[in-house]
Amino acid sequence: MRNTEHRLPDGRSDGRRADGGSRPDETDDGDEGPGCPGSLIVVSNRQPYRHEYESESEGDDRSIVVDEPAGGLTAGLDPVVREVNGTWIAWGDGEADFAVTDANDCVSVPPGEDAYTLHRIDLSEEAVDSYYYGFSNQVLWPLCHEFPDLIKERGDWTNDFEWYRTVNERFADAVAEHATAESIVWIQDYHFGLAPRLIRERIPKAATIAHFWHIPWPTPETFAECPVGEELLEGLLGNDLLGFHVDRYARLFLECVEQYLDDAVVDHEEWLVDYDEGTTRLATAAMGIDADTYDESARTVEDTDALLEAFGVSPEVTLGLGVDRLDYSKGIPERLAALERFFERNPDRRGEFTFLQKATPSRTGIPAYERLGDLVRSEVTRINSRFGTDDWQPIVYTEEYVAQENLCGLYRRADVMVISPLLDGMNLVAQEFVASSVGEGPASGAAPGEPHGDGVLLLSERTGAHERLGDDAVTIDPTDTDGFAAQLETALAMPASERRRRMRSLRTEVFEADLEAWMDSQFASIRRLHGSSESDDDGHDARTPPV
Repeated sequence: MRNTEHRLPDGRSDGRRADGGSRPDETDDGDEGPGCPGSLIVVSNRQPYRHEYESESEGDDRSIVVDEPAGGLTAGLDPVVREVNGTWIAWGDGEADFAVTDANDCVSVPPGEDAYTLHRIDLSEEAVDSYYYGFSNQVLWPLCHEFPDLIKERGDWTNDFEWYRTVNERFADAVAEHATAESIVWIQDYHFGLAPRLIRERIPKAATIAHFWHIPWPTPETFAECPVGEELLEGLLGNDLLGFHVDRYARLFLECVEQYLDDAVVDHEEWLVDYDEGTTRLATAAMGIDADTYDESARTVEDTDALLEAFGVSPEVTLGLGVDRLDYSKGIPERLAALERFFERNPDRRGEFTFLQKATPSRTGIPAYERLGDLVRSEVTRINSRFGTDDWQPIVYTEEYVAQENLCGLYRRADVMVISPLLDGMNLVAQEFVASSVGEGPASGAAPGEPHGDGVLLLSERTGAHERLGDDAVTIDPTDTDGFAAQLETALAMPASERRRRMRSLRTEVFEADLEAWMDSQFASIRRLHGSSESDDDGHDARTPPV
């Protein structure tokens, strides 16, 4: 299926608000919620439900337990797929996953409700190592985050790319088993750059293929370092709709297509690409979070002082907070350098201000991540040795798991939240902090107004979140050490009335443009495209763009 409605990409035809929000427009069945027509097929790397053997059980009759989605997009999409009795295709990474599937590797979920089909893809250890850890995370991830020096050496990625192609083909084959002319296929993220065209070749032409690219898109100069750039672009142009978080990424994608794909016709005003007898429309919508859940979780924490003491932090200090995956794109070493400069410039803050850094180890088998972890830990030790005392440390660092309720309690207690990536597609932690910044009042149905906290958000200008939240955050350039330290001083010296005003505005934005609103906007765009398709019964190629 291909689009037949050409409209300006300013939010007037796809439900995007001019201010970056994502509520559907008033004329597009807004009362239906995030439903969609036809049969919905979701494609993602991670699965919504995982089957595991209970650790205590042994033998052939071991008990099986089910891990359910805890949050994020997976939890948000689950009720939508339930509602439409759809299909979800994902990598089956649970130990007992295939003990419960049928001969076609499918299982009905949720357990006991059997509302939709989960089709699991069984990947070998070599496939995961090459497709996921290799090409996805050592070629595409550093490429899209503007770290070309960290892309795997050319001689090392060839086999990884062949596995990437093979896994994309396997997912495409699985989609073909379920798709009809009425189907909507919604693909998630950079693990499936080749899949849209592979799927297009396998399913009825009237079906709709949409894809959301959750990470940044690189500049044309950086994209030149992509070892298979032309094939990646061709793959993504198998989509009817290709989504990004912010306009800048969409424009960069169009520039790359124009520069590196000779036969493509790019319309920069309409955000359309005509290629291979089909048209791909681009759209942007900033992804939100389940704000209600974070608000409610934060209000359940009765004693934030005890929570701080559990981390060895005195409840009497002013608290700065960082919550990140241990990833080189998050700018943690640059943050530590700014903190060191801050303590150099503000000796009176020693003993009064503590920065708590929660870092989650990630992709630890990849050398760049191992080096980063070593660097961060050594820098924390060095800075603490320089400024710390017997009863106070300037930086408290932990890699331990923190339950969501406790994490929301830390968000609630933080005086300053620092989000300083070098580049980030969106960064949902910034929104989690805002949604968790509640006052001392009772649960309020997650209303964005009073009572709310008065923490200050320091936000990197290089995040997608800055396009939505930058007006009421304190903006930082993560690579400007002196400027970063100065903005931290600004945040800590900000009057209480100004802190509250900013937080009130931030909460309004986060709650109005939450995860449900983002999904509403995505399905509104998809519905328009899907509704404009024509049946193939008359022999018409629905992928042909209108004349």
